[in-house]
Amino acid sequence: MKKRKIVIGSRGSKLALIYAQNAKNTIIQKTDLNEDDIIIKEITTKGDQVQDVRLSELGGKGLFTSNIENQLQDKNIDIAVHALKDMPAKETEGLTTNAFLKRNDPREILITTDKKKLQELKNNAIIGTSSYRREFQIKKIRTDLNCKLLRGNVDTRIKKLNDGLYDAIILSYAGVKSLKMDDKIAQIFSINEIIPSAGQGIIALQCRSNDNEIISILDKINDNETFQRAQAERNVLKVLEGDCETAVGVHAIIEEDKIILEAELFSLDGKERFYEKKFSKLTESHQLGIEIGQKLKKKSENTYKK
Repeated sequence: MKKRKIVIGSRGSKLALIYAQNAKNTIIQKTDLNEDDIIIKEITTKGDQVQDVRLSELGGKGLFTSNIENQLQDKNIDIAVHALKDMPAKETEGLTTNAFLKRNDPREILITTDKKKLQELKNNAIIGTSSYRREFQIKKIRTDLNCKLLRGNVDTRIKKLNDGLYDAIILSYAGVKSLKMDDKIAQIFSINEIIPSAGQGIIALQCRSNDNEIISILDKINDNETFQRAQAERNVLKVLEGDCETAVGVHAIIEEDKIILEAELFSLDGKERFYEKKFSKLTESHQLGIEIGQKLKKKSENTYKK
């Protein structure tokens, strides 16, 4: 009987393919599969095709995942590789996301052409970002700064900076580090300065809910600490029904047998900030995310009335 080839589906960007290769390498290291048993398939997403408007105006986070998920549902691929922060909080029916690679650094970084830090930028400097969360967080540090839409892969964003369209750009540390572009970093923000988006720095591996063979493989490579952190962070989003327009930062850390979770939610105009931080036993990480999400929802209910 011919052995089944496992197909990993990924976005076609340089960074996404690095993550897909990391997933492939991890599977090879932790199972009896070899290089020839696993194929990586590039998939174009709607989020890659349209880059001049905010994701929220196009339909939200699913723009980076829906095409890949369709390929998974149609059995053209067996494993989907996603940046967890790009995934909608609600799981797609018939699919499951319960395996994660070991988390990369979740922090945010600043890139400037002259290595100036945020506080050193000129008055009313233009910061490139497509994220409301980052915009509101930056303006909390310096109210005079102007944020201007910036989308595209890391190379494209840096080129626009070098072309003089922006004075600085904000990116995730994990992506820049994976691309070995650390030398371009002007400043690394601490978690206290900027709380990252839920799941930032985490690579999620998704498969069909009834594919027991693949589920068994993914169980072997799942990083349990990352799983616990991802679960807590994403449960905050699930309660808040967070998408691209919801400016929310969430971050969890694990210390021995406890998990510490903090989250902040901004009003639609960014003028109000709601914050929660709490810890629980590691075994209750699932419930902790729900609890913090509920507290933020209650605090902000007048702002987010529908």
